[in-house]
Amino acid sequence: MKQHLWHFWKNNQSLILFLFLMVLFRTTLADWNTVPTGSMKPTIIEGDRILVNKIAYDLKVPFTHITLKKFSDPKRGDIVIFESEKAQKRLVKRVIGLPGDKITMLNNMISINDNKLKYKILAQDKDKLIAEEKYHTIHYRIKLNRLSNSTIANFDTIKVPANAYLVLGDNRDNSADSRFIGFVPREEIIGRARHVVMSLNYENYYLPRMNRFMHLL
Repeated sequence: MKQHLWHFWKNNQSLILFLFLMVLFRTTLADWNTVPTGSMKPTIIEGDRILVNKIAYDLKVPFTHITLKKFSDPKRGDIVIFESEKAQKRLVKRVIGLPGDKITMLNNMISINDNKLKYKILAQDKDKLIAEEKYHTIHYRIKLNRLSNSTIANFDTIKVPANAYLVLGDNRDNSADSRFIGFVPREEIIGRARHVVMSLNYENYYLPRMNRFMHLL
């Protein structure tokens, strides 16, 4: 048995080493994440493969939430990837509330620490609208259903606890975010996304969307 293992290692050591380093790289430094839903439209669309920077905030022991070294904390406006214990799956959302913030939402319009975010309509039709949401120098696009009477478009003032974050999807009326799963613990956040690696069009025979290649989020 040992002799067979030795021959296997001797004949395949380059491949084994490559696979080991690839797994180490993806679990420690960077990975890509497939986005199967439209909860982050219009920023991220179905079929996007986003690049996950796993050392944006921490260096962790592979396959664990154990932090070896902390580099920084998530910032408001960051798109984060986290392993949600509440949802029992990996999610991609935008950081809206930081620890200690007081957040209110009224008709899908947000106030942070009594400061109302600014909104500018960019496009609209009879069913939906795309707007820019802005807080000081941070700005991004969100999608809203114009005819929606969604119960998740409003919540009273809540305070984000220490070591946790309030996250929302950019597709505000169609996102299972902090309004459903609660605040996201700091240790669940595994990385930050700023680019689309590639994208496949699910509605067109999974052909690649060339205009999404290395698209900046």
